[in-house]
Amino acid sequence: MYRTVRHAVAALGAAPFVGLSGMPMALAADKPAIDTGDTAWLLVATALVLLMNIPGLSLFYCGMVRKKNVLATAVTAFAVAALVTVLWFAVGYSLAYTNGGAVDNVLGSLSRSFGVGLQGSTHALAKTVPENVFLMYQATFAIITPAIIAGAFAERMKFSAMMWFMALWLLLVYVPVTHWVWGGGFLARMGVLDFAGGIVVHLNAGMAGLVCALVLGKRVGYGHENMAPHNLVLTLIGTSLLWVGWFGFNAGSALASGELAGNAMLNTHISASVAALTWMAIEWTARGKPSVLGILSGAVAGLGTITPAAGYVEPWAAMTIGLAAGAVCYWASIALKIRLGYDDTLDVFGVHGVGGILGTILVGVFATRAINDVNKGQAVGLVDGHGGQILTQLTGVLIVGAFCGIMTWLILKLVDVMVGLRVARDEEVEGLDTVLHGERVQ
Repeated sequence: MYRTVRHAVAALGAAPFVGLSGMPMALAADKPAIDTGDTAWLLVATALVLLMNIPGLSLFYCGMVRKKNVLATAVTAFAVAALVTVLWFAVGYSLAYTNGGAVDNVLGSLSRSFGVGLQGSTHALAKTVPENVFLMYQATFAIITPAIIAGAFAERMKFSAMMWFMALWLLLVYVPVTHWVWGGGFLARMGVLDFAGGIVVHLNAGMAGLVCALVLGKRVGYGHENMAPHNLVLTLIGTSLLWVGWFGFNAGSALASGELAGNAMLNTHISASVAALTWMAIEWTARGKPSVLGILSGAVAGLGTITPAAGYVEPWAAMTIGLAAGAVCYWASIALKIRLGYDDTLDVFGVHGVGGILGTILVGVFATRAINDVNKGQAVGLVDGHGGQILTQLTGVLIVGAFCGIMTWLILKLVDVMVGLRVARDEEVEGLDTVLHGERVQ
């Protein structure tokens, strides 16, 4: 009986299907564009990237501040997630990822505002997943980028000022830059490569963080009082969540489940590991002990620096990028910060900004035609004899860095006029948890 049924099923599978009219059905023509495997992977990647922000970034940041500012620091990432989600759905996604017609070089249109037209559609960048999934995935990038900036001004900005700044910065800086690089704008047409956010996320957030630190000024007692992290176990847990979530960040940017996503995931893990060991080795040599914070910072530097290159390079190059990330970001967070004298509370510029710049430029060195799914067989990097890509990458860095720096300064000045940027001196001394939220950690 079993054999008879099996043979019958096999015969049916081999024969053409017949519709009610008696005519064969063209199965290939009826195959939907949506791929369930790609869709499932992007849904998972979306959850992983959101995990990076809440709780990952919240724990990573709140463990490094003083106890009196733990709640105020942790809730920032949470509040930003809610705020950015609404703005992204309302207008941000549409302006970033649609064709803007006559102004398409700089900005998209409002054709997808409030989700109009999403039902049953796909995006040109992700043709095998529903567009609502693509929108949600890109929302997680929009959420974490401004949230990263908060580490630079932690322990001294008003909550109201932070909310106004984040909203304006998202719409006036993040959205245009996203369109320039990923939405078909002028940097994309120029040939600038950014696989998962070296320019759009890390350079953008790092430069904004530096400007915030300079405009707000140093914390009360900076350089004179002990401002050591209050709980590095929280920071370690947060870093671990960031590391895992980063697989969604980088491998998810393949926008499909396949070899390209696997390559990006492998490169991400290699770079983070090498950078953590590099930072640890340098600090151990220079200071006699490998600090926990140093190892964690090195891992995050490696994750950020490989981000623009994750899908463009081979694993051996990822190891080289991780080595450079650990050394250069260590120098930026220690020596450069001391030399310039700014108070970037949680080293947003030294780790994310410098890492984003370094990784973006190294794309021009290590991007290879061997990754055919992305580069379509073209010689794109120095390793393939095309050194001009380095100049292209550097041009993208300079344009976005200058734009972000100027716009961030203007937004801060506007918010200062509207609600004031910084809490009063006695409020800062008391702590933001009590002053801004009326609560505190026991």
